Amino acid sequence: MDMLIILFLLTSAALPLASPDPNDEACLTHVSQTLKDPLKNLQNWTKPNFANPCNGFTSYLPGVTCNNGRIYKLSLTNLSLQGSISPFLSNCTNLQSLDLSSNSISGPIPQELQYLLNLAVLNLSSNRLEGVIPPQITLCAYLNVIDLHDNLLTGQIPQQLGFLSRLSAFDVSYNKLSGPIPASLGNRSGNRPSFNVTSFEGNKDLYGYPLPPMKSEGLSVLAIVGIGLGSGLASLVLSFTGVCIWLKIRDEKMAAEEGKMSHPTPDY
Repeated sequence: MDMLIILFLLTSAALPLASPDPNDEACLTHVSQTLKDPLKNLQNWTKPNFANPCNGFTSYLPGVTCNNGRIYKLSLTNLSLQGSISPFLSNCTNLQSLDLSSNSISGPIPQELQYLLNLAVLNLSSNRLEGVIPPQITLCAYLNVIDLHDNLLTGQIPQQLGFLSRLSAFDVSYNKLSGPIPASLGNRSGNRPSFNVTSFEGNKDLYGYPLPPMKSEGLSVLAIVGIGLGSGLASLVLSFTGVCIWLKIRDEKMAAEEGKMSHPTPDY
């Protein structure tokens, strides 16, 4: 009996661990190629380690969290990272949380993030990201956090984002967004949480509820036209009045001169 137990233990120890997923390896390889690490915070991010990034539920790679041999969380926050976000990040198909906040990452948000079907948290805030918010990310149906504040994003907020039924936190403040706030985000109905002013403030050309009405910058076109017409009318009235006064004075002078000429000469 003891021999059987020993044989079982030896056999179990010899069993290989879950084989690494080639998608995770490709994901990390491309991410490391597009991100720049001037402070060398990711020294362990080397190709040999990418081949086997997970050991069950643990990882020796900074910022990587594993679950059953797959990468399910990538958190590289406040590391002074530069460069751009690789579209091949979508190879981490088991990823549930992506946090690259508080860096100096530039470039667009890759629309390929739509293939992260398990993604629940997307935090790309406090970077230098440019371009539009890709509407394709609405295919990540499990998203409940989208934080893109403090970037350089332009264009309109995709209306489709409001249809994410699990979305409970949303922040696009302090970008360069424009156009109307979708009612599906600013005035949500049912049990879905609505988002207040702090989610949208800091975008000069963005308008709609819950932001306060836009203040007019300078005079409106109608006001300018009105002032122009008023000024023209006033000038016309003044000119007409001046002509009338001049004609009246002239007539009075002519009448006075005619009176002098018609006055009889006295006899001496």
